[in-house]
Amino acid sequence: MAGEMKGFDEWKPFIAMVAIDFAFAIVNILLKKVLDEGMNHLVLITYRLTISTIFLAPISYFWERNSRPKLTPRIVCYLFLSAIVGSSITQYFFLLGIQYTSATFACAFVNMVPMVTFIMAVPFGLEKVNLKCNSGRAKVLGTLVCLCGAAILTLYKGVPLFDHSKSTSTQITMMDHGIKLSSTRNKGRWTVGSIALVAGTLLWSSWFLVQSNIGKLYPCQYSSTTIMNFFGAIQSGILGLCTSKNLSVWVLKGKAQVLTVMFAGMIASGLGFVGMSWCVKKRGPVFTAAFSPLVQIMAAVIGIPMFHEQLHLGSLLGSIIVIIGLYILLWGKNKEMQKYMAKLAQEAEAMKEQEQPSPPPVIIRVSVDDDSRCP
Repeated sequence: MAGEMKGFDEWKPFIAMVAIDFAFAIVNILLKKVLDEGMNHLVLITYRLTISTIFLAPISYFWERNSRPKLTPRIVCYLFLSAIVGSSITQYFFLLGIQYTSATFACAFVNMVPMVTFIMAVPFGLEKVNLKCNSGRAKVLGTLVCLCGAAILTLYKGVPLFDHSKSTSTQITMMDHGIKLSSTRNKGRWTVGSIALVAGTLLWSSWFLVQSNIGKLYPCQYSSTTIMNFFGAIQSGILGLCTSKNLSVWVLKGKAQVLTVMFAGMIASGLGFVGMSWCVKKRGPVFTAAFSPLVQIMAAVIGIPMFHEQLHLGSLLGSIIVIIGLYILLWGKNKEMQKYMAKLAQEAEAMKEQEQPSPPPVIIRVSVDDDSRCP
């Protein structure tokens, strides 16, 4: 029974990240609907972070009031930085990149997050690579395979795999025409969009590293996420007011926008960030970032039957390669975790043996008769 519970505990981070990515996939589908209706991106970001803060504030207060450490200025600065690289500015850069390039081009950068996180974590000592052992080689190989899958998703389209109706075909033709028009934009706008996507990818990867330090200084996932989202709402709100002077964009229109803001705020930005913070604390930043490509894959699986979107051969092959690379990377991380746990068990056993008291000395008393004494 104890072995089964231990095995389930080892699978908890994996199950949590799959559930989180599924929630983010649903959010992306809802976001696509409201953004097509013309909702402002920064308004959406501000509302979802605000609702997340309101949703998590009472939970964090009552759940962690007895275990919450003192909030020092250093921790506040870390949380403010976490809001920049994890919620407000990062999303703004990605949206800017999508606007100036294309959505497909931008998704490729999201799929590169695990590789970038792995490369950034090595110099800071958050990840160790030992090419002499199988686990170290597996992490490097898994990262490279994920990168190859992301490249196929971006560069190779292939033949369509589904035959939709004539109206859907017309929509697909219009979308393809839009993509072709976006590729003919002037070089300056494409360069700005590419730089914005690079900045967004670096910031998103940096969030996993920053969150790793926050987990050590302030190990309260609910409280840290609440404060981070509070800072992110302020940052995105100020940025939205500076970029758009039309106050009418802040008015939500229709049930779809209200539902999207509520779901994205409570589930994705709320519980999603809490779960990711917990996974970073348990398994490290690279393990958590390695699940990022699953969001696009799950969104495609859900979006095809709901919105009759077309799936091409390149997307299918790229998704399969990404999953293979993800499995290799997680296998390497799991082997490292097993070695680490075995080492901790050996050290604990050695400490226990040292702390055991030594047996009391044995005193042997010998009685000597008076007749045996020397004269």
